[in-house]
Amino acid sequence: MFLSFLKFNKNCLEMKLLLPTILFSSLFSFAQQVEFHRCATTNAIDYQESLTPGYKDAVISAFDAAKALNMNPESKSGSLYTIPVVVHIVHNTTEENLPDSVIIDQIRVLNEDYNRLNPDTVNMRADFDIVKGNPRIEFKLAQIDPNGQPTTGITRTFTNTTSFGSLAFLSGDMSDLEKVKSTADGGIDPWDQSRYLNIWVCDMSLFGFTALLGYATPPAGLPNWPPGSTGGLGDGVVIQYQAFGSNNPNDIGAGVVIKGRTTTHEVGHYLGLRHIWGDGDCTAEDGIDDTPNADAQSNTDCDPSKNTCTDNIQSVDLPDMIENYMDYSSEDCQNSFTALQVSLMHGVLELQRYDLVHGNPASIEENAIEFVLYPNPAQDFVEIKSSAQIDEIQIMDITGKTIQVDFFNNQIDVRAFRTGVYFIDAYTKEGQKITRRLVKQ
Repeated sequence: MFLSFLKFNKNCLEMKLLLPTILFSSLFSFAQQVEFHRCATTNAIDYQESLTPGYKDAVISAFDAAKALNMNPESKSGSLYTIPVVVHIVHNTTEENLPDSVIIDQIRVLNEDYNRLNPDTVNMRADFDIVKGNPRIEFKLAQIDPNGQPTTGITRTFTNTTSFGSLAFLSGDMSDLEKVKSTADGGIDPWDQSRYLNIWVCDMSLFGFTALLGYATPPAGLPNWPPGSTGGLGDGVVIQYQAFGSNNPNDIGAGVVIKGRTTTHEVGHYLGLRHIWGDGDCTAEDGIDDTPNADAQSNTDCDPSKNTCTDNIQSVDLPDMIENYMDYSSEDCQNSFTALQVSLMHGVLELQRYDLVHGNPASIEENAIEFVLYPNPAQDFVEIKSSAQIDEIQIMDITGKTIQVDFFNNQIDVRAFRTGVYFIDAYTKEGQKITRRLVKQ
């Protein structure tokens, strides 16, 4: 049995697989070529479809709904989304029990990559200056645990499970992989997934060979998803232990460069991004208008001569974007997101993952401003409780249109508002900005 590539369909749940070509022993009595893919999209989606019919169509609808928010990254100049992270180290061996220094380094890599502070942005070709984007997303190890107690944002769990990988995955069954997210099954239960980005780091090897680098699930509760459509798949990110951080002491083998970009790639999926080649040929789309089309993924290479599809982005036929974190190019040449990829991630953070970044107790520091809206949802009047003096209130609807409001004595009259979701920006006397979501019934 040989390991190489498996071509999957596009959409939500993604896995990143290492591409060694390995000959298994004669344990297998049949000669069959099994092709692996870095992100097991089709297997995961087919598994979900078996649980909830209509899942595939719902994934597409949800993706389009998030992108339709069409938030301009430049309109949020100066603002920064902060995501609290908990890293669960699930280990059976000493090598798998990664030191804090590796975890801290991985957070550093995420913060550089999601703020365009990574030094290798200088390697991005000038062709892509017209599409480059800066997500302005910050990742912090959680300081407060779900019980309100101080924490390092790191958990360590010894497991008797030698590997969470299994051949069942090849037939679309994710259940063995998902056991790492369950204390009862040898892993560890997640912290509140609406308040923390949970990252599990463990061994997912098959027969001692490292094939699977990681996977990520989509946001729970995306619009237009049928009830229960995420059943069986826990929210968060799972990473093979050798692929975590850029200073990992464990060699992953096969000459593969590890710079912490597996986690960057998977967090992109967690925030709604697809592979830039759309998991197909030149006719396939990733749903992002400023990522150049490609007829296939890059096979862990850095070939700048590739221009496998003809497309026109701002009247320019761009080459394949091997620099994009959502390709399968080597981590040596990945260094950028595009502006519309940023727009989509911001849309997800303002909609499906709103509670992750707005008013989240897991990331609020001791000196943070208390700002509460009640009732919420509301029908007529909304009271504001704030520990700081509020000078100005601005309200926007889901499209970003500013709504005129009457604001008097910390009360907002919403009787004339249409039913739906609104965003309130409050400005303090000192110029601080506070954002909250309001639901009008």
